[in-house]
Amino acid sequence: MEPLMILVAGPYRSGTGDDPAKLAANVRAMNEVALVLFRAGHLPVTGEALALPLLETAGGAAPGDPLFDALFHPVAERLLERCDAVLRIGGPSEGADRMAEQARAQGKPVYADLADVPDARTADPAAHLPEGQR
Repeated sequence: MEPLMILVAGPYRSGTGDDPAKLAANVRAMNEVALVLFRAGHLPVTGEALALPLLETAGGAAPGDPLFDALFHPVAERLLERCDAVLRIGGPSEGADRMAEQARAQGKPVYADLADVPDARTADPAAHLPEGQR
């Protein structure tokens, strides 16, 4: 199978009270999963990897500020248009759920578990679809 560009969507702010250490832990969790996907031959991406540096360059913004709202989710939505699939990880997250819903609406596979994502070196062309979407 061809490698997929997979958006890793998980909680960023949910359950953190916007505590910087908890926000960083959520980014770390997404990056750890992204590394597994990369080692399986895919190109993993996160909206945070693109949006957070943009926010810093724009002068910084606390989560929930107008500048944050203008950039954070719109970056992920534009990124999703270019992705082949979504891997939804972690606990409750309105934003991550929205990315998964939008991916489904675009006809893209949405994986609910890392174990469901096939290795990019798999020969089965249908292997990239989650079990319920084959």
